Order: sequence, then structure tokens, then C-alpha cells
Amino acid sequence: MADNNSNSGRGFAGMDEDKQREIASKGGKAAHEKGTAHEFDSEEAREAGRKGGQARGNNQGGNQGGSNNM
Repeated sequence: MADNNSNSGRGFAGMDEDKQREIASKGGKAAHEKGTAHEFDSEEAREAGRKGGQARGNNQGGNQGGSNNM
């Protein structure tokens, strides 16, 4: 019998979340050891936070276009 997940059970997305986390962790550790991992400095982190705040602010409010006039 098929499970109720929306994926087909194949590939990375079909894996158990703990298994996904384990594999992703290994990739991150390997990138750091190799020296190819990106590390944010404080200025980059500040800029990313600013952009995230702007994007979130643009999606706030109940009116997504159209008019509330009656």
C-alpha cells in the first residue's frame, strides 16, 4: 500500500527527514574542509536580513490588489 506522502518515495525528497539532515550535514562539513563553503561576514548577513525584511514587508497586508471600495 502507498504512503500518504506527496512524493513518490524516490530520491532525496523521499527519504526520512533525519536521513536527509545527515546527508546534508556531511555535505556542509566536506565543503568547509575543502574550503569552498561560503561564510557570511557581518555585512553580508546584514544585507540578507534587510532584503528578507523587505520581501516579507511587501507580502503583508490583506489587500493583494483590487479594490475594497463598495
